[in-house]
Amino acid sequence: MLSLHDKIVAITGASGGIGEATARLLARRGAAVVLAARRGERIDAIAQDIRQEGGRAATCVVDVTKAEDLQRLVSLTIDLHGRVDVLVNNAGIAPISPLAALDTEGWSAMIDVNLRGMLNGVAAALPVFRQQGSGHLVSIVSVAGLTVSPSMAVYAATKNAVRTVHEGLRTESTDGAVRTTAVSPGYVRTDLADSMADLHIRERTRKNMDAMGIPPEAVARAVAFAIEQPDDVEIGEISVRPTVQA
Repeated sequence: MLSLHDKIVAITGASGGIGEATARLLARRGAAVVLAARRGERIDAIAQDIRQEGGRAATCVVDVTKAEDLQRLVSLTIDLHGRVDVLVNNAGIAPISPLAALDTEGWSAMIDVNLRGMLNGVAAALPVFRQQGSGHLVSIVSVAGLTVSPSMAVYAATKNAVRTVHEGLRTESTDGAVRTTAVSPGYVRTDLADSMADLHIRERTRKNMDAMGIPPEAVARAVAFAIEQPDDVEIGEISVRPTVQA
């Protein structure tokens, strides 16, 4: 039977939504988790809940746009557990708007968090994975990159860039030392809409989430499925949508 027992997993964006659900599920299944996010009080509270349930959890305050923060996360994980088996790149924002709105600040923020944040994780974890002879990079991408909708051009571009980096890393890692998985959710009931400055788009997104969104635990189960595979199996990409989403 496949198991997460004794897997060491660091998770960014773990203060809510998919990141929190992933941390809780993996811990319940036997993994030791290190929760990373900017909201220190929030991840501390989640980690305490996990420990009270008998799981193993630690925290690290991290801003993924800062390379040194990801290095610190990986170093802390190794200090606590002697290694890091999986890095889940979950942190992301979506201040989406039509290109004609010229929200260049929003564009830059999405590039910095969604793409550069993921690359900072790669830079921190990849040397460790290589030294260990094994490691798994999991990134939460989006179905938005598969079919680009109005107002989502830059957001989709950042997610497709992450998908491309994953494929490049996969082709460079056929020695088996590094596995990669890109998980692409559809509508999930999270607070992602909070990062949308456009009031109309924010409310429309929230309505869609309320009407058809699946719980973040559904995505967490997909992450767990990819991680628990034996070392000679790589789940390259998973799409997780509500059944009612076109």
